[in-house]
Amino acid sequence: MAQTYGTKPIRVIVPFPPGGGTDLIARQTTQAVADSTKWIFVVENKPGAGGNLGVAEVAKAAPDGYTLVLGQTSNLSINPSLYARLPYNPVKDLAPITLVADAPLVYVTGAGSRFQSVADIVRQAKAKPGAINFASSGNGTVSHLASEVLQRSAGVRFTHIPYKGVGLALTDVVSGNVDLYLSSLPTLLGHIRQGKLRALAVTSDKRLPEIPNAPTMGEAGYPAAASTTWFGLLAPAGTPPEIVARLNAEFGKALKQPALAKKLNDEGARVVTSTPAEFSRLIQDDLTRWGKVVKDANVRID
Repeated sequence: MAQTYGTKPIRVIVPFPPGGGTDLIARQTTQAVADSTKWIFVVENKPGAGGNLGVAEVAKAAPDGYTLVLGQTSNLSINPSLYARLPYNPVKDLAPITLVADAPLVYVTGAGSRFQSVADIVRQAKAKPGAINFASSGNGTVSHLASEVLQRSAGVRFTHIPYKGVGLALTDVVSGNVDLYLSSLPTLLGHIRQGKLRALAVTSDKRLPEIPNAPTMGEAGYPAAASTTWFGLLAPAGTPPEIVARLNAEFGKALKQPALAKKLNDEGARVVTSTPAEFSRLIQDDLTRWGKVVKDANVRID
């Protein structure tokens, strides 16, 4: 079965709009696998409900290996605690194949903002509670919840403005209509390099070579606010183990290629691979971690 796999197009669902970090990683990674295997991949964007619509479509698809999803932290490890009625169970309804990449998050302001650092933001938020507007790509996303950790660590409160996706949020941050935004480096790096956004801090443990002047959250005084977002490939539960193993092997080979690693690094992502079992454990560990943040922040979406 694994030897004859790949004789028809393989759909890869991206549960977010085009142009974001998940979309970029999906297209570059599947292209590398296609080049080596001659398989045909069709990447489809299915945004909506914080990624739930796209993931649910794959969870309910035929378990034949021809419908996959590039999931990430939000829709696999946060949404189960966030939504009262989730249309899938990430542990029972999906078969992890491999991690593909991870990426730190970056706090940014518009290039014309008066805020030069996280300390400036916190100082203003303490002087005028609620005066800082914070944008996220949606309620309960990693960017939203990571900011909740910062607010609790700093003892401040921002005014949260959730957007439906990345595009509109970025437009308002660049224009100065919103003070602060947090998203993955692949989503923001181009705008930072173009001088449209100012990077205030990164949520990684170490500074990033792409934006070396941006301190870590630890250096900014808030080590508890460190975090990354990860991306991984999954199939419907019940997909034959030999097909899961074949996909794991082919994506693993592609991700070891220096050319693909450079493409992802240039976009601000870092190649990460895993066995299906390791990916499964990560999902479950983060379900516990982010579930506590959701509960402490009293965030709920019905």
